Amino acid sequence: MLDFLLQPLEYQFMQNALIIGVLVGLLCPVVGSYLTVQRMALLGDVIAHSVLPGLSVAYFFGIDILIGAFISGILGAALISWIRTQSKIKADAAMALTFSSFFALGVLLITVLKNKIDLDSFLFGDILAASQLDIIKTLIVSFLIFLSIKIFYKELLFFTFDRTGAQAIGLPVNTIHIAFMIAITLTIIVSMQAVGVILVIALMIGPSLSAYLLVKELHHMLLLSSLIGAFSSITGVYLSYYFNLPSGPAIVLVSSSLFLLVFLFKLKSR
Repeated sequence: MLDFLLQPLEYQFMQNALIIGVLVGLLCPVVGSYLTVQRMALLGDVIAHSVLPGLSVAYFFGIDILIGAFISGILGAALISWIRTQSKIKADAAMALTFSSFFALGVLLITVLKNKIDLDSFLFGDILAASQLDIIKTLIVSFLIFLSIKIFYKELLFFTFDRTGAQAIGLPVNTIHIAFMIAITLTIIVSMQAVGVILVIALMIGPSLSAYLLVKELHHMLLLSSLIGAFSSITGVYLSYYFNLPSGPAIVLVSSSLFLLVFLFKLKSR
């Protein structure tokens, strides 16, 4: 058993994969928990697909693709908010429109600009190709988001469950909303290497849903979901190593399987 766990660690790429997998596994479910309790899970998926145009443009001009992806993701979130506030269109319709439009624009730009972007890696991730720089970026983003949640936990709690009440007592709800969009976008960007934009929302929501079924308090949900996410990442990486499976889908399927087990357990215990 010990040899089973230690053998993959002889390779540097597996060490990098496990480190970034744990970081992403901890970070995604924490952000996803806030999306879950706000009933805005689809928003993460929309932002994930909105990064493609910026990534394509940045690649064409030789700029860091993460910068382009960040700008594009924020623009996608801003477009949704603008449509919602300036019309009677509901959030789900605004998100569906933004989702399809940005993704189509991204694919079009890749074709027109003749970018040699590895779409498979972008869509489904390639955690085994993670570098030391990827780890550092993920670590910085994770630290900043965790620190912000720690400092502003009470404000975020009030905003999450009672936005109208938060506004009534003078909390800057618009600023909190923008900061939340930035956190979602950064989380998605640093998670692209591990699971890709198609599957990142599953890693954000799967562990958080499992925790949601098991605990009642938000802080317990944040802790439990991050542990489930980290376990899913580690298990998925080992499965990809020993069974020659694509790493991103393996991680997500472990997370989904754990949710299914929790769901069935809760049904049986009723």
